[in-house]
Amino acid sequence: MKKGFLVILSGPSGVGKGTVRSYLMKDDSLDLVFSVSMTTRSPRNGEVDGKDYFFVSKDTFIKAVNNGDLLEHADFVDHSYGTPKKYVYDLLANGHNVLLEIETNGARQVMEACNKNDYISIFLICKDLCELEKRIRGRKTECDEVIHERIEKAKKELQLEKFYQYVVLNDNSERAANEIADIIKSKQTTNK
Repeated sequence: MKKGFLVILSGPSGVGKGTVRSYLMKDDSLDLVFSVSMTTRSPRNGEVDGKDYFFVSKDTFIKAVNNGDLLEHADFVDHSYGTPKKYVYDLLANGHNVLLEIETNGARQVMEACNKNDYISIFLICKDLCELEKRIRGRKTECDEVIHERIEKAKKELQLEKFYQYVVLNDNSERAANEIADIIKSKQTTNK
């Protein structure tokens, strides 16, 4: 059985990673499994534990970090996020391609820890910061202070696109997903 590879999808908060992911997950030819991250934040409306995130306490998260159970982890806007290592490695060993939808700090940790042949790194952008702010405000899930923090962080994150193998503009989520699907299919062809 062939081993799968990681698809790292990253970019600033509000850029549309979740929407693009939903399109990608509908394409069975990509053999993608979404890597569910662990987080200490509360679920947003409609989010399901074990499907969107593993929602855990701060103590549980700290234990996972101390035990080396996370492939990557980061703190963002007073919450912690991380990728359970065993969960991902089991999926890869079973031949699945694993989609990691993670923020830039976590993406860098994964890229530094893994062989370049074992992953594709994709940085998703939108046309400008005004559009990004509009998207974040449109979610209506955060107060102005948190939105401001997310925009300031996005300004710094946008400077990191040079560390990724691909940069994809999310001017239309379906079009961006199709572009990413083509990138994944190219990697599948070279991995055979």
